[in-house]
Amino acid sequence: MIVGPRRPAPATQSRCLTLCPYPSVLFSPVPRRGWRRRPRRAPYSDGGRDSAQAADPQADPAAAGRGVPGGGEYGRDRAQGGGRHQRLRGQVEGTETDQQPAVHSFFLQRQTRTVRVWLKRDSGQYWPSIYHVMPSPCSCMSFNPETRRLSIGLDNGTISEFILSEDYNKMTPVKNYQAHQSRVTMILFVLELEWVLSTGQDKQFAWHCSESGQRLGGYRTSAVASGLQFDVETRHVFIGDHSGQVTILKLEQENCTLVTTFRGHTGGVTALCWDPVQRVLFSGSSDHSVIMWDIGGRKGTAIELQGHNDKVQALSYAQHTRQLISCGGDGGIVVWNMDVERQETPEWLDSDSCQKCDQPFFWNFKQMWDSKKIGLRQHHCRKCGKAVCGKCSSKRSSIPLMGFEFEVRVCDSCHESITDEERAPTATFHDSKHNIVHVHFDATRGWLLTSGTDKVIKLWDMTPVVS
Repeated sequence: MIVGPRRPAPATQSRCLTLCPYPSVLFSPVPRRGWRRRPRRAPYSDGGRDSAQAADPQADPAAAGRGVPGGGEYGRDRAQGGGRHQRLRGQVEGTETDQQPAVHSFFLQRQTRTVRVWLKRDSGQYWPSIYHVMPSPCSCMSFNPETRRLSIGLDNGTISEFILSEDYNKMTPVKNYQAHQSRVTMILFVLELEWVLSTGQDKQFAWHCSESGQRLGGYRTSAVASGLQFDVETRHVFIGDHSGQVTILKLEQENCTLVTTFRGHTGGVTALCWDPVQRVLFSGSSDHSVIMWDIGGRKGTAIELQGHNDKVQALSYAQHTRQLISCGGDGGIVVWNMDVERQETPEWLDSDSCQKCDQPFFWNFKQMWDSKKIGLRQHHCRKCGKAVCGKCSSKRSSIPLMGFEFEVRVCDSCHESITDEERAPTATFHDSKHNIVHVHFDATRGWLLTSGTDKVIKLWDMTPVVS
């Protein structure tokens, strides 16, 4: 056997990110299988047309995330049925690892375990002011701009807290919480109570005192939590999980009480959004729907909104205009007008025969034998909820006040009763051109930050439609 000099193993290119003075975010050094390397252009710059309109967080470093790293593309997506449209102010093409944007200019990269803070310089280019490596992959985060407190959840169940300097160029570690036995899925920091709320894959909800780091209490959910919201005034916490259930707990200093649970989705809850003014809870689900739960009305009212062709990934609410923004896996951004009087969808009625023509359905053997007729398939009218056959429900119509922005099945009599005013849309639809997984809405500027599975982060000017 001939033994020659040992050939050195090729270096892993993705590790070069930690050695560079600035990490490459626009392009992946090693594209994954199935990717196409995008044409290289000037990194981190606003470039493109109308670069003067790009975000300028230099005047306000805390708003650097609202001026997300911009690419050289400037696009427009027109709303269906209207001339108003949102504008794409900038975008960043992601690296090999997953990115999870949160508030302002913070980005988590899961596989490289890094936290990055981006600021716009005088040259108009975006540069990372902070590049911090965590001991475990990052899973979620929460940032409070008033105290500049950054809470980061990790895969090992730990929550790490940092305080950022005024110029956003330094992260100072504060403390660590061993909050869960597995990955942290959601984090909320409550400044008024100095509480840190969190959920994990261990099906545990926990809250800690941010001053002492002491665990105050916990609650075991029926499934892994995927949504978390909190009402400061009443100390109610809302937890949505993968089973489709929404749990409401009343928190005290060291214990909690189960108030009630909601079940309205046929799929898992993917996002929650709370409006403390109108006291309304919004829940998005993998069943493509959004449900508005009227908590303050105390009548158990639940309004269903149907406007996506894929699972709803994120929700955000503009209180000053009473508009709900929902983003889905279909790439759609839907802006719902919630300042209208909406109606509950009726419950579907059960019947053995059509409630319009009395024709038997295919399981009603007795009536089929007596009338010597073949059974028909059962359908339901979305407006009245009656069980009807296909012949008596051949019409389609949109019912926006019931949340049906798309045309749905209605019986012939209901189709005639629906007026043109009732068919007027109450939502606008926009195409983000990527599968959205996370969003953050800045109500003061009307900007929406979206991140997709395509490793692209986009900043949208929503003022033409959210106003």
